[in-house]
Amino acid sequence: MLRRYLAKRLLVAIPSLLIASLIVFTLPRLIPGDVVVLMLEEKAYAKDIEELRAKLGLDRALPVQYLEWLGNAVRGDLGESLWTRRPVLEEIGRRLPITLELAFLATLLALLIAVPVGVISATRQDSVQDFLARSGAILGLSMPGFWLATLIIVLPAIWWGWRPLTGFTEFAADPGAHMRQFVLPALILGIASSAALMRLTRGMLLEVLRQDYIRTAWAKGLRERVVVMKHGLRNAVIPVVTLLGTQIPQIIGGTVIIETIFGLPGMSRFLFDAINQRDYPVIQGVNLVVVSFVVLINLAVDAFYAVLDPRIRY
Repeated sequence: MLRRYLAKRLLVAIPSLLIASLIVFTLPRLIPGDVVVLMLEEKAYAKDIEELRAKLGLDRALPVQYLEWLGNAVRGDLGESLWTRRPVLEEIGRRLPITLELAFLATLLALLIAVPVGVISATRQDSVQDFLARSGAILGLSMPGFWLATLIIVLPAIWWGWRPLTGFTEFAADPGAHMRQFVLPALILGIASSAALMRLTRGMLLEVLRQDYIRTAWAKGLRERVVVMKHGLRNAVIPVVTLLGTQIPQIIGGTVIIETIFGLPGMSRFLFDAINQRDYPVIQGVNLVVVSFVVLINLAVDAFYAVLDPRIRY
């Protein structure tokens, strides 16, 4: 039954990917400016604009360009960068692990903060701990990540002459420095998601703890830890999983600014540079990879949802 459920979800994802591919192909061409003019100005080519446009394949009708690009993308060919002339898939392959590592650590830190704090806040309702947790959640939702990252870099440098690690260190060169350089960016990136997840965890757990079967568990004399963690949290966490599925794409989107501020050569920073250069194949390729990851994440969330609540399978 679970396999049939996942197969149905996968079939639904295919039209979503096709629609997303059309949007990914169209939106870069709405950016003001002409990439051919930019290339001629920057590199001072002595070629005619129309000749260069024909060489790059930009003189054909948009539907023809889209169908050719989609056919190549299905075969795993995302084209070449207009500026570096390197395969887009190769460029993404070098940068994607950095972005995924940052997004994974941000998600992990968000969960490690949100779930325990949400549980404590719900089990100690209207206490000092609950008040501090709710206030911290509101503060976390109110602070933009780029603003917080800028303050953390600028203010300690002014006051104490200290600044966090920026730039990038390979894991093979120094594993400790490699992991340390991700901690602060991941924490900043995960704060907003942590606050949202904490508030939902608290609200859902409070609702579950008022159910009759929880009162029965208390009446049996079970310990608080067993009642809350075994009987309460498993049912309360189901909507949290759904919210997590929507937070992960936001975390991946937030890596654009964080990677730029902390000097991490990830895929998002690569996309930022490509937008400035109107590098259409790179913009299309990066966005298509991100959309594919979002679809896969939603499938994983659906599968985990079905595991937590077997009724979903039917």
